[in-house]
Amino acid sequence: MTKGTAPDIHLDTSFLIRALVASSAESETLRKWLRARHAVAICTLAWGEFLCGPLDDRVGGLARRVVRTHIPLGIDEATEAARLFNATGRRRGSFQDCIVAATAVTSGASLATTDRADFERFVPQGLQLAE
Repeated sequence: MTKGTAPDIHLDTSFLIRALVASSAESETLRKWLRARHAVAICTLAWGEFLCGPLDDRVGGLARRVVRTHIPLGIDEATEAARLFNATGRRRGSFQDCIVAATAVTSGASLATTDRADFERFVPQGLQLAE
């Protein structure tokens, strides 16, 4: 993780993409969080998804300025992802979401996503969804 304050909000790929659209609700929410000095982060898996684009240099540069903390997948995150996967029915194709959720859970952060339905199943397992 990049040195600094422990993150209290993790961004999912879907949220970051929409937050970079100037007039979106997600953009306004992210601006509010940044003005309030919330520590914002993204897991390296979600960051990699974001970089798959399509995106131009302007959007990529903006994302790099906004999100400076990237949380790697370590043993704690992998263990939590496996726990979430097993606890939520071992759904095919869901392990990527388990990793994103696990990264937020292990750091005690809330997850900001536009795909709430994909992540609500993790709430009983300890995930907090950002409002």
